[in-house]
Amino acid sequence: MFEFLDFDCLDDGEITLLLCEKARADEKKGYVPAYKYTIIKDGFPAGKCDIRIGDNDNTWYGGHIGYEVFPAFRGRRYAAKACLLLKRVAAAHGMKRLYISCDPDNAASRKTAEYLGAKLVATVDLPETQEMYLLGDRKKCIYEWEI
Repeated sequence: MFEFLDFDCLDDGEITLLLCEKARADEKKGYVPAYKYTIIKDGFPAGKCDIRIGDNDNTWYGGHIGYEVFPAFRGRRYAAKACLLLKRVAAAHGMKRLYISCDPDNAASRKTAEYLGAKLVATVDLPETQEMYLLGDRKKCIYEWEI
């Protein structure tokens, strides 16, 4: 049985991740448990991120980590800094590697994964059954980040 741990607030001295939701697994949809955060910079929401705990087809294609930095806060490596904080959560759950996926044309996300030291392991066509395919995505770059 999965148990959420106490990671309600993560801070590196520059950004803070404040927990918004502990999302339980949904086997029917293929969702693993997840922690969802708001990225805070100087008291303002700068973006959002999440970490998914466990492995299945969705974490292969969609990644264990997701992030979005709001336009006014881009270019300061806040996504990478958030990933480094999320790494603590993954390690506490015994995870040894994380997948980060992105669209092939998303240069900023690819740079974030590479900055972290993640290695591109595949560029894949999404299966027609994948939720992201149904939303219009067709390919994903999949990076593996050893933690």
